[in-house]
Amino acid sequence: MNKAEVIDFINAHLGGHLATVEDGKPHVRGIFFYKADDDGIVFHTGTMKDLYRQVMANPNVETCFNDFQQGIQIRVSGVAQEIKDMDFKKEIVSKREFLQKMIESNAASYETLAVFYIKNCVATPWTMAANFATKEYIKF
Repeated sequence: MNKAEVIDFINAHLGGHLATVEDGKPHVRGIFFYKADDDGIVFHTGTMKDLYRQVMANPNVETCFNDFQQGIQIRVSGVAQEIKDMDFKKEIVSKREFLQKMIESNAASYETLAVFYIKNCVATPWTMAANFATKEYIKF
């Protein structure tokens, strides 16, 4: 698998998992990522959430994306960097109906919407067919 195939796979399977660490203990949650590209992987959360606090305290994260029908999993580790670009936040909100509704109802605001790019990504693909093969590492 090459970098372009990893990015395409992630964009086809944006529902994944994100792991953080707090006080030396792992925390993992399901999350709907925004996109992946040559610069990394984008996700968003609220500034009032544990996820935000955990990433701000320790930006080292790992994600996991799966295609259960094909038996493919890709784990990606990297460093989350907060992006405060208002135009980028507006782009995300325009494509996420649930965020639009939250902002329209004042349940959230652009100030409480935190956007992160996971940078320095290292992807590790896995398949059942290659279960015991040497790991492959793909940087992007």
